[in-house]
Amino acid sequence: MIHSLFLVNSSGDIFLEKHWKSVVSRSVCDYFFEAQERASEPENVPPVIPTPHHYLISVLRHRIYFVAVIQSEVPPLFVIEFLHRVVDTFQDYFGLCTEAAIKDNVVVVYELLEEMLDNGFPLATESNILKELIKPPTILRTVVNTITGSTNVGEQLPTGQLSVVPWRRTGVKYTNNEAYFDVVEEIDAIIDKSGSTITAEIQGVIDACVKLTGMPDLTLSFMNPRLLDDVSFHPCVRFKRWEAERILSFIPPDGNFRLLSYHVSSQNLVAIPVYVKHNITFREGSSQGRFELTLGPKQTMGKAVESVLVSSQLPRGVLNANLNASQGTYTFDPVTKLLTWDVGKINPQKLPSLKGSMSLQAGASKPDENPTIIIQFKIQQMAISGLKVNRLDMYGEKYKPFKGIKYMTKAGKFQVRT
Repeated sequence: MIHSLFLVNSSGDIFLEKHWKSVVSRSVCDYFFEAQERASEPENVPPVIPTPHHYLISVLRHRIYFVAVIQSEVPPLFVIEFLHRVVDTFQDYFGLCTEAAIKDNVVVVYELLEEMLDNGFPLATESNILKELIKPPTILRTVVNTITGSTNVGEQLPTGQLSVVPWRRTGVKYTNNEAYFDVVEEIDAIIDKSGSTITAEIQGVIDACVKLTGMPDLTLSFMNPRLLDDVSFHPCVRFKRWEAERILSFIPPDGNFRLLSYHVSSQNLVAIPVYVKHNITFREGSSQGRFELTLGPKQTMGKAVESVLVSSQLPRGVLNANLNASQGTYTFDPVTKLLTWDVGKINPQKLPSLKGSMSLQAGASKPDENPTIIIQFKIQQMAISGLKVNRLDMYGEKYKPFKGIKYMTKAGKFQVRT
């Protein structure tokens, strides 16, 4: 399975390594560095790189590459999922998964990696179990460990590890019992020059924060469960019940976890929540270009489009941009040619616009192609796919918990071609 793990920072330095079965030389990462040099963007490094004796499988998170070394063929997605689980665990323990946080907590990092993989095979990857095995670092615990020479490793085995629900520990008690669910959807879209949709798809997740006493059994039903056909569940979900009734039935882990992730790819189900009117022109032989851009909401069911940020990589021949923003502020970097417009919240009664002229190099030929516009935005209390939770019920315990559902839509890779 996984022989070694190397952590590589954005400068290309290996700042941490862990070996399970046998020590693999750092020189194996040279194949990874070659692929990194060939990639145009950091995220374009191939996730699987074959070498004469190994396979290198990597993920990029928080500007750190997590590179696993495999000696025999295994399903790549299995390793990629494990690497993402490692990053999520570090984030859960340290608040941030940065190079500095990992270096500051290097002892806990090695303890976690030792528990998460046993002889190269995944063992304990659930946050609840790990927190019973290895206590999360606190300032007081760090001081005590430094003085006494003790570690964060717990003295007893986790109570849930040997049960049929290994993701939940026994004897959980809370004074306030609450269950909150966040439905978060990211929309990826490419819009052509005329405003028609070329591709559009939604990546959605339901994140849960469940703090309930005892061993509750929850059921979550949806108004329109048929939307969810391409779904990945947390192990706690009873899959047979979902297949038969389209109801999520589960004993939840304690604390924060991702209940499910889903993908909606049929374009007739994907509504585009913003539209762009644009007029970006360059005249042959002229040192001036025209830039006009107007944004507006559509199909948002009355919900406000917030945190709007527009960016565009202008052609190399553009020297400067003299624009007027009706709302928000814009910046233009004459070195990188990146135009950024921080719009904020869109007011449907007074649509934000950015208009003005661009100065071009004298005598330079007209740019071959017009720039692409990248848009970021958020819409609170709305799932763009139309997914809605119908009800949440609890069985097995007698108290009444606080329950809450929150929806949010945000832009993933949202491009408008001009």
